[in-house]
Amino acid sequence: MLSLFSLAASAQEKFTLSGTISDHEGNETLIGVNVYISELKTGVSTNEYGFYSISVPKGDYTVVITYVGYQQITESISLDRDIKKDIKLDSDTEQLETVTVKADKTVTNIRKPEMSTNKLTIQQIRKMPAVMGEVDVLKSILQLPGVTNAGEGSAGFNVRGGSADQNLILLDEATIYNSSHVFGFFSVFNSDAIKDLKLYKGGIPARFGGRVSSVLDIYQKEGNSDRFHMNGGIGLISSRLLAEGPIKKDRGSFLFAGRGSYAHLFLKLADNQNSAYFYDLNTKLSYKLNANNNLFLSGYFGRDVFKLNEIFSNTYGNTVFNLRWNHLYSDKLFSNLSSIYSDYYYGLDIDAGGLKWESGIKNYNLKYDFRHYLNDKLKLSYGVNAIYYQFNPGTVDPLDADSGINHKQLDRKYAFEPSVYIQAEQDITAKLSVNYGLRYSMFQRLGEQTMSIYDHNQAVNFNSELQIYEKAEAIGTKYYGSGKTIAKFDNLEPRVAVAYQLDDNQSVKASYNRMSQYLHLISNTTSATPLDVWAPSDAFIKPEILDQVALGYFRNFKNEAYSLEVETFFKKIKNRADYIDGADLIANNNIEQVILNGKARSYGVELLLKKNEGRLTGFASYTLSRSEQKTPGRTAAETGINNGDWYRAGYDKLHNLSVTGNYKLNEKWSFGGIFTLQSGKAVTYPNGQYVYGGVVVPTYEARNSSVLPAYHHLDVSATYIPHPEKKKGWQSEWVFSIYNLYNRSNAASMSFRQNETTGVNEAVRLSIFGLIPSVTYNFKF
Repeated sequence: MLSLFSLAASAQEKFTLSGTISDHEGNETLIGVNVYISELKTGVSTNEYGFYSISVPKGDYTVVITYVGYQQITESISLDRDIKKDIKLDSDTEQLETVTVKADKTVTNIRKPEMSTNKLTIQQIRKMPAVMGEVDVLKSILQLPGVTNAGEGSAGFNVRGGSADQNLILLDEATIYNSSHVFGFFSVFNSDAIKDLKLYKGGIPARFGGRVSSVLDIYQKEGNSDRFHMNGGIGLISSRLLAEGPIKKDRGSFLFAGRGSYAHLFLKLADNQNSAYFYDLNTKLSYKLNANNNLFLSGYFGRDVFKLNEIFSNTYGNTVFNLRWNHLYSDKLFSNLSSIYSDYYYGLDIDAGGLKWESGIKNYNLKYDFRHYLNDKLKLSYGVNAIYYQFNPGTVDPLDADSGINHKQLDRKYAFEPSVYIQAEQDITAKLSVNYGLRYSMFQRLGEQTMSIYDHNQAVNFNSELQIYEKAEAIGTKYYGSGKTIAKFDNLEPRVAVAYQLDDNQSVKASYNRMSQYLHLISNTTSATPLDVWAPSDAFIKPEILDQVALGYFRNFKNEAYSLEVETFFKKIKNRADYIDGADLIANNNIEQVILNGKARSYGVELLLKKNEGRLTGFASYTLSRSEQKTPGRTAAETGINNGDWYRAGYDKLHNLSVTGNYKLNEKWSFGGIFTLQSGKAVTYPNGQYVYGGVVVPTYEARNSSVLPAYHHLDVSATYIPHPEKKKGWQSEWVFSIYNLYNRSNAASMSFRQNETTGVNEAVRLSIFGLIPSVTYNFKF
């Protein structure tokens, strides 16, 4: 009996294989590398810092390591004790003499309970067609299903019918509040400094919170700890340069990357004093204290400058810093402590008015996250997070002593948002996997501030005679001292995702998530603009609460040469801020007087078909969706917004098609193209007019009941590598690109006027970008 007991105990004895996986050339840790044990048909992926851990019964195993853009490797491991094994991968451009065993690289992805998620490594992004001479992170995600641009010449992006402010954008865990340069033409993310990105459209993990539409999680490179390296590019519109190298070989590294545009200089040569340009800087320092401790310091600084003759000048941008400490408590417990600072600044100097305007938002964030790899079937993630916000809605100062402008400060606002979460990823059976978790979020609106008091606590009145909403008059005020609670909220946010593997090549998945958003972007445009002001939830502006469900089918074809993803989703949001007609949003110290709380919904179907191998690679994505808002009357006597009926959101686009392709002709030449076709965004047109007191007054149709003309354009690029055989020393390439090849005049907006000659009313289309050719010389050494 004792012998049988010992044998049973031995059979259940488990050991742990753990370590870090990095790039062989520069020691850059790699995110999302698949570590797959063939005999057990189980695996794990590296976390955001390249760490992996898997515990399995004692035995001899074949371990397969796969990662997009890198050579697959296999190793035989005898696991009779805990083993810590760091692994280095070679780029797939390197010629290896060893023969690697081929395995199904996406088995783990097929069965992983993760959906509504798109992951792109910088290797994948670089293979996409370059536009304006360089690949762009935001332009790459705009080709994915469920993602649309906010409009030509507009910043931000929309995900599954959500607004631009509902996207949480993180750079090394720090919040980016404005993701675009030059009104959306470039993103703030320098592709040279980016390592990896993941876009969560649904099934969002419990560690994320604060937004109800999506999470764009981006990580910067850590720098080459093996040798000094530089790369960059010189283009007609912008140039960039990156330097990286060891602080101490194999222990520490640095990275500095700068980028700037200079097209405005050509305008000055033509005596045109207008200008629009940007510049930014990325930096990262990392140091390995010992086998269990790593330190990271990362930062970003960016500015846009726009000047219109002697009329006004405009400066805005982001500043972020993050100090992080990775600690390995054991081979099964990984932790990360982050101290984060984020700042968005907006400044406007109006020369004609003699005033200077400043606004912005800052936050201080402390978070501690843990990953607990209990065994090969169960992994736990848990942590705490606390964010302190400072809002500056607006500061007005005189430009000079003679301007006649007096100093004015709109009420500064403060808030505190703590949260705690736990999440489990578990394999229930060989075919069924589940990811489930819970986030508990809290929010406190804090003083110091004097708040207005309204009759019946209603900041908006309904005029029954005119059938319109109007500002309510304050009947008093209440002062809240520094740190005193003005309003507070708390919400439980459950998350669950399930994957059922039909076979090795196909699976079905489903997910549900609830999320809360306590910050609101005060804007009457359909996309984010630099002037938009963030505001916290309070007694009048309620937190947005999202419920989203999704169902999907995923399949690989012909040994992964092709893959197909089909998803359908439905999401509803309560407390969606809506504005009364004629709302004044700029410099409004009582913004609650023009806001009503409504609701929103969106639903649709997404398809993504990829071709992963061959000379021609790429993908086609299509989305059929609808996004709507509704703000009914608060009582039976009130009409609500748009008569209380559902109406199309300003970012609703019924059809969204994108086709992306890359063709490698030979080792020297490759070609790329992106074709985009979208339904026009919703707009409200005038439908008549009348004369009152000698003044022509227009009347309007129901809100957002018309659409702009369809949006479409074709971008192409060609890349020439003069000496593709060179793998060391000076290496270079030329990138030729044309944005909007057939010069489509896409409508950014439509305005109406009376023709001065004929007196007939006419519509005028505003188009921003036509055909734009570009050439860039890229290099590295």
